[in-house]
Amino acid sequence: MEEEEEEARALLAGGPDQPRSGAPAASGAPSALCDPGRLAHRLVVLLLMCLLGFGSYFCYDNPAALQSQVQRDMKVNTTKFMLLYAWYSWPNVVLCFLGGFLIDRVFGIRWGAIIFTCFVCVGQVIFALGGIFNAFWLMELGRFVFGIGGESLAVAQNTYAVSWFKGKELNLVFGLQLSMARIGSTVNMNLMGWLYSKIEASLGSAGPTTLGVTLLLGGMTCILSLCCAFALAYLDQRAERILHKDQGKTGEVIKLTDIKDFSLPLWLIFIICVCYYVVVFPFIGLGKVFFIEKFGFSSQTASAVNSVVYVISAPMSPLFGLLVDKTGKNIIWVLCAVTTTLVSHMMLAFTAWNPWIAMCLLGLAYSLLACALWPMVAFLVPEHQLGTAYGFMQSIQNLGLAIISIIAGMILDTRGYLFLEVFFIGCVSLALLSVVLLYLVNHARGGNLNYSTRQREEMKLSHTE
Repeated sequence: MEEEEEEARALLAGGPDQPRSGAPAASGAPSALCDPGRLAHRLVVLLLMCLLGFGSYFCYDNPAALQSQVQRDMKVNTTKFMLLYAWYSWPNVVLCFLGGFLIDRVFGIRWGAIIFTCFVCVGQVIFALGGIFNAFWLMELGRFVFGIGGESLAVAQNTYAVSWFKGKELNLVFGLQLSMARIGSTVNMNLMGWLYSKIEASLGSAGPTTLGVTLLLGGMTCILSLCCAFALAYLDQRAERILHKDQGKTGEVIKLTDIKDFSLPLWLIFIICVCYYVVVFPFIGLGKVFFIEKFGFSSQTASAVNSVVYVISAPMSPLFGLLVDKTGKNIIWVLCAVTTTLVSHMMLAFTAWNPWIAMCLLGLAYSLLACALWPMVAFLVPEHQLGTAYGFMQSIQNLGLAIISIIAGMILDTRGYLFLEVFFIGCVSLALLSVVLLYLVNHARGGNLNYSTRQREEMKLSHTE
């Protein structure tokens, strides 16, 4: 105990009195890295936060990067292949409500992050063993276990961000975390096919064993995330001891009885969320083979095109977030995003134009929608209901993804890619109709969803006077 107090005194000695300018002492750099109150230390924590979710996002789309290999080696049709995504989503229909509760009341942020990362690691190992032992049911079990950890780990990641970067830096930190997540997805799309071919050459043949070893090596990114979880737990505990800071809380108060109080505009936002995301993630899950079959691309080029959505969203998400913050007009931006997505899918379905154009449009639209849609929930519900509203929104999003993933696989097996694209166009058209209804309902009720930033500031000032 005395050693801990001496460490705290040593780090904080001269804190307020120490000059912030001028030539630093020779030991300035090391002390800045070790002092949790200094920017250098917090940047190290930020790097660990970003890497905490890297393994989860890298491995989430392993099936998409290896679609043709999984279907060939495991001898499954597209319907069964898409179960690998459905099984990820099923546990999160419930865990979106429980994840924040478990972090706040049961595990704490540090053990919560470690435990959920362990689920991700174990799930990926089981998924890989399913390939090695040629047991598709084992691969499905692995994705289920992986899903238990994946979404809840994102909650832990966001909680760490709020705990360390509360204030003006927070939006930038969320943007950087999202960018790192998309980088993980992009690297997966472009690396796993190449890695499979190298292992195939090393083992002398393709097959379930080659697939399993590839997935096992991909799982090394989850081990990296687990190491980051332990490092973050140590640094957070140390900062709590030195700075007397509280352990991070999600701030989520989940009361299912609040659902009955949700307004019509909020339900329209939920419908937009489900109808939009089901035309993005399931499409990317099946996209690689689509680009090979329709456009005659090589496997590597198809992977590159399929990853463009993630490549674009990595740098554009923070920029679009800043744009929406500066302008407001959320409904108009959502309308632009949904319309652009509709145009993108119509180009892919009915034209032979270079798919790079359509996928770039989809990447821009996907980034813009995330920045404009999700914040609108906070304008519609009081703070004490935010946890319930966001939990319910994520829950029905995962329910939609699980169901549509199965339906998409069945359509592809029986009708082909053109009919699948028509189905996706129908879903995004329903999202577009919901956006128009949201605009009309909001306008009729005098709502603030489409206010400019200036109008919102004036409204806030009028409430405080």
